[in-house]
Amino acid sequence: MKNSGNQLTYLVFLSSVAALGGFLFGYDTAVISGTIGQVTRQFELDVLQQGWYVGCALIGSIVGVSIAGILSDKFGRKKVMLLAASLFTVSAIGCAISQGITELIVYRIVGGAGIGMVSIISPMYISEIALSRYRGSLVSLYQLAITVGFLGAYLVNFQLLALSSTISYDSPAWVVWIFKDEVWRAMLGMEFVPAMLFFGAIFFIPESPRWLLVNAKEAKARVVFSRIYASAAEIQLRIDDVYTSIKNTRGQDWKVIFQPLIRRPILIGVAIAILGQFMGVNAVLYYGPTIFEQAGLTSGDALFYQVWVGLVNVLTTVIALFIIDRVGRKSLVYFGVTGMILTLICIGIYFVQGENWGLSSSWLLVLFLGYIFFTAISISAVIFVLLSEMYPNKIRGVAMSIAGLSLWVGTYLIGQLTPWLLENLSPAGTFFLFALMCLPYMYIIWKMIPETAGKTLEEIEKFWMERKDNDA
Repeated sequence: MKNSGNQLTYLVFLSSVAALGGFLFGYDTAVISGTIGQVTRQFELDVLQQGWYVGCALIGSIVGVSIAGILSDKFGRKKVMLLAASLFTVSAIGCAISQGITELIVYRIVGGAGIGMVSIISPMYISEIALSRYRGSLVSLYQLAITVGFLGAYLVNFQLLALSSTISYDSPAWVVWIFKDEVWRAMLGMEFVPAMLFFGAIFFIPESPRWLLVNAKEAKARVVFSRIYASAAEIQLRIDDVYTSIKNTRGQDWKVIFQPLIRRPILIGVAIAILGQFMGVNAVLYYGPTIFEQAGLTSGDALFYQVWVGLVNVLTTVIALFIIDRVGRKSLVYFGVTGMILTLICIGIYFVQGENWGLSSSWLLVLFLGYIFFTAISISAVIFVLLSEMYPNKIRGVAMSIAGLSLWVGTYLIGQLTPWLLENLSPAGTFFLFALMCLPYMYIIWKMIPETAGKTLEEIEKFWMERKDNDA
């Protein structure tokens, strides 16, 4: 009998390596917030061009997520993670030395493709190697890594901005160029360090055992399972379960998604993925400093407030990581989304009446932190767990690509439209709209999705395969 502590340590190691993709996701996504003002001024961007600068990486994400599932089902999860790490590395170097706005946007799109790939491949890999009783917590490591990436980006932005004022013009020309006069280059270029770490670490993890079984590589799958499960009987049980799920998923590759019983969870996954983007979280994470500046803060104070947003995001995700398998996915959503609605309404009221009531900007920070707390403990912690659990072994990559595509389309629209919403609906109207969008999300989780905590992937698949189309 293997020591369960050693099994868990090994699983945490594998999950942590895959979760480095989440760190890069978070960094690449959040680092843009500290560069918007600088790039806008340097290249004289209007509101729509500013939205394009922020949203262009999301075009890459849409492309990346569209092909990642197909590539991972064909070549394996590990190889696609290596490809994503390479894209992050190229993007970091390219953004740091780009000669114009067009070139900068191209390299942002390249990095976006890496984000799109890891957004489905990393949680999928973790889900496929994890024991069912730990799966929620281990997949949540990916979300935790995203939040750490966000916080890392905010801290790097804040520190580099402070550093830029201390650099003398007697320094080497390239230092003055990147770290003083155009410090946004350093902010974007620092992604090179974690990208190379991710690339190197991937060589120390095995391929997903479930992918190996689907691709008739049972001997290799047994070797991986032997590091995860305590007995030969458990290993054989898991192998038999996977083979049964493959047998029950009739059809070939992507054509399976048109079967009614498989189409249902795919459409539900699409719905929660795209709705989640219209509940405000990415608008806060992308445009937080801009929103704080609209409330009267200086750019330096706005970045400092955004560091607090990132810190609460990380700490709350740690809490979610420890309770998601105990409390369950649905209970977290009920609690968190209710809190999101209340805080979004309060933020809207602040922008309407805050000045009349003599409220300081500290109140806005408190409301933002409350909103981030409720978001991080619910939809942010749950979404990648649910999407990595919902689909059959045979077509998990393709199905997650479809759900991931809808997620990134929603994220792109929010990134592109938020400046317009803030200008035309006002900050108050924008946050009231986000509160309204929480309601259909809550209904879908309540009525259409089962509780998946503690169930194996094959048990969850069985639930969908046995469900009648007219079930509530």
